[in-house]
Amino acid sequence: MKQRGVRKKLTGVVVANKMDKTAVVQVKRLGKHKMYKKYVTSQKKYLAHDPQNRCKVGDRVRIVESRPISKTKRWQVIEIIGGGNLQGPLNTEGLSSESQQ
Repeated sequence: MKQRGVRKKLTGVVVANKMDKTAVVQVKRLGKHKMYKKYVTSQKKYLAHDPQNRCKVGDRVRIVESRPISKTKRWQVIEIIGGGNLQGPLNTEGLSSESQQ
C-alpha cells in the first residue's frame, strides 16, 4: 500500500520571534558546486507556526511541512532540540552588587 502525505522535516535555528505565534527559522544546507566541485553552504529562512510562543532566538528547532496557515506560513515547529543564546550570557554580577548598595 502506498503511503500518503509524507511531510518534509528540516532542522534550523530561530533567528527572529517578534511575530505572534510565528518563528523565523534559518536552515543551512551543504551542497557540492557543480562546476567547481567545492562544498558551499546555502541558507533559507522559513516562517514556522509556533502556537505557544515557546521558541527563543538562538534555539535549534525541528520544523515540519504543513497545510498553509497564512500567506507565507507553511511550516510548523514540532520540537525544540536545544537552546542557544546568540546574545551571550547575562552579566548578573554587576546587577546584584549595585542593587545591594
